[in-house]
Amino acid sequence: MPSTTLDAAAQAMRLIDYRTGVELVPTRNGFGEGLIEAGTRDRNVLAICADLAESTRMEGFKKAHPAQYLEIGVAEQMLVALAGGLAAVGKIPWIASYAMFNPGRSWEQVRTIMALNDTNVKIAGAHAGVSVGPDGATHQAIEDIAIMRVIPHMTVVVPCDAVQTKAATLALSKRVGPAYLRFAREKSAIVTTDATPFEIGKAQVFREGSDVAIVACGILVYNALMAADLLAREHGIECRVVNNHTVKPMDEAAIVDAAQTCGAVVTVEEHQKHAGMGSRVAEILAQRHPVPIEFIGVEDRFGQSGEPTELIEYYGMGTRAIADAALRAHQRKTK
Repeated sequence: MPSTTLDAAAQAMRLIDYRTGVELVPTRNGFGEGLIEAGTRDRNVLAICADLAESTRMEGFKKAHPAQYLEIGVAEQMLVALAGGLAAVGKIPWIASYAMFNPGRSWEQVRTIMALNDTNVKIAGAHAGVSVGPDGATHQAIEDIAIMRVIPHMTVVVPCDAVQTKAATLALSKRVGPAYLRFAREKSAIVTTDATPFEIGKAQVFREGSDVAIVACGILVYNALMAADLLAREHGIECRVVNNHTVKPMDEAAIVDAAQTCGAVVTVEEHQKHAGMGSRVAEILAQRHPVPIEFIGVEDRFGQSGEPTELIEYYGMGTRAIADAALRAHQRKTK
């Protein structure tokens, strides 16, 4: 039976007791709070928006630092071009839109102006994943990790909750080079605290276990934790849960250690199964420590309108689906 208290890994990460109830806060709120603080710490931090200040949570920055805010309207390619010029003269621009439009619509400018020139531009990709909900397929970016992780020089971060999104915003504001921060629209569970350590490129073990490793990113980290507890109760299978918040550069040592310790891996992301975070995990393990792998994500389909929680379940990313995938991975390694 699982322990009634959080294990040593969760305690070391200073997580809240997610088993007894969680607060639900949109990850985009963490971005807004982090951006205001970053702008206070360094007046070179700018916020540039494509007519979505309230939705992306740049509205607070606009009020707190009006001299550091620019609004250009619905012109995502120009958003990147303008930011590239400002970065060239020493500014630290954050540019924000829905992920489907930036980097989606502006990908060529991101590649050529932002990354090829290694500029210090930061993209805030809001409303990522199917949990955008009623806006439907046209607004649900589930391919963005793939198109961003393939670009040279690009850092890609997908934090697990609102608190970690704030920490990631502050960290990326100080890190020199192009970066993509991906976050969601809907309220989601907070599992970290202000005391939880965060470092770009360093994955975090949120739960110990030696039977299966569940490697997750974004808001589905909470589902992964719940799935691990479910498996412990129902089957006595203990899963290590890794918060793999940095997709690029990925913490290869943590991934290999999880595979070596557990012998099987499940990857979990609110994104297409193909070419996203899970694919990068598979690339690492194919070279360094092959083990059975199962992938949780969207299976080569577009999103659709619906309630966020219903869509997560419909596309096979809920707690039970993760637990079932971990059980399959465990069975494959024991054959």
